[in-house]
Amino acid sequence: MTDGKLGVVESRFADLIWSHAPIASGELAKLCERELTWKRTTTYNVLRKLCDRGIFQNENGIVKALISREDFYAAQGESLVEEAFDGSLPAFLAAFTRRKALSADDIAKIREMIDSAGEV
Repeated sequence: MTDGKLGVVESRFADLIWSHAPIASGELAKLCERELTWKRTTTYNVLRKLCDRGIFQNENGIVKALISREDFYAAQGESLVEEAFDGSLPAFLAAFTRRKALSADDIAKIREMIDSAGEV
């Protein structure tokens, strides 16, 4: 599994890769220059760090995702529940709903997820 969380800037960069992968590293550098106003060296330094963390791979100049955006953020959510709520999803939901009301649509979607999880 990958290492931890992404900062705000790393998240924007990762989202660019996930949206365009597979992408040539040179094209990624140009994209980052346009979208993030980064120099080529910044792009390659941040890419190397995220490759070292097992999120992306730069092989023969082609950047690929080793983990999908959805799987990465799902793992982050699992880590949050594990670390902050001793793995208790009900404790997380109780804390979340204490400060933010759930809409009828949110409740319906949660019920649907619970029902389908019970079928597995």
